Formats: sequence, structure tokens, C-alpha cells
Amino acid sequence: MEIILSQLTTPSKLLQGLLVCAACCASVSQVHAQDSRVAYFDSQRVMRESSPSKAAEVKIEQEFSKRNKELFDTITKIKSLAEKLDKDSAVITDADRIKRQRDLTDMDQDFKRKQRIYNEDLNQRRNEEIASLVERAQKVVKQIAETEKYDIVLQDAVYFNPRIDITDKVIKALAK
Repeated sequence: MEIILSQLTTPSKLLQGLLVCAACCASVSQVHAQDSRVAYFDSQRVMRESSPSKAAEVKIEQEFSKRNKELFDTITKIKSLAEKLDKDSAVITDADRIKRQRDLTDMDQDFKRKQRIYNEDLNQRRNEEIASLVERAQKVVKQIAETEKYDIVLQDAVYFNPRIDITDKVIKALAK
């Protein structure tokens, strides 16, 4: 290496040497790129459009529909009692009004607690289903990559050529 550098003492020879090195690197990367097979899949689209994803949504909706209805009924009851209190406030005693307000406050706090627990449970359940779907999708992508001899599969790229998109194949494979 020292011998080569010592021979490149003039700026023009140094420039020529750099150009030769750049040309060699470019040709090596072209040869290497021609041998590589690249694919891409859109994980968000898989999560939206795959049949297991849709089935999981329906399953979760069914699991939580009873609790959701209970929450809806509770908030409807609270609103009804609040409207009744507003109407009756002119004709009821102060003690009765204060008692009703306390009851409404207690009901509202209980509702908010139940709603928070419901939301936490719902989010946990969704996360479980998402994790399961992600695991299945990764296995499918790996199978496709091995079968079709891809060297690398990219996920969620900023730009990709549509000819390397295997998202439809992943969605179809998940449906099986």
C-alpha cells in the first residue's frame, strides 16, 4: 500500500488512482447487487386487511360487547338522573338535592373506574391479538422468503418498487 501511495505523488496521478478505485468498487457492488433478491411487505396493510386480523377484531368485539353495553347503560342512567335532578331541583329540599348530587358523583366515579378498567382490558386483549398476528406474519414472510429465495425482506420502507412487494402474498398465506 505504501508503494502505491508513494507513486501517486502528483495530483493528477492521485485523481487517476481514486477513479480506478471508485470504478472497481462500483463494479463489485453492481455484481453483488445483481445476485441479491430483495422483497418488501407492508405490515400495516397486513394488519388491516388480513383475514386473521379481521377475525380477531370480531372476536374481541364479541368478548367486550356485554361490558360495553353495561357502560353505555350506566352513562345513560347517569345522564337521565342528572336531567331529573335539574328539573326537580326547584321543588326538592336541599338535603334531598345534596343526597342526589352525592349519588350522581358516586355513580360517575364508579363509571369512570369501570371505563378505565374496560379500556385497559380491551387494550391488553388487542395487544395479545396483535402479537399473535405479528408472529404468524413473520413466519409467513420467512416461508415466502425461503421458498422464493429472497436474500432480504424489508418492512415499512419509505419507498419501494411495486414489483418487489409481497404484501398480497403474505395476506393470502395468512388466510390459509
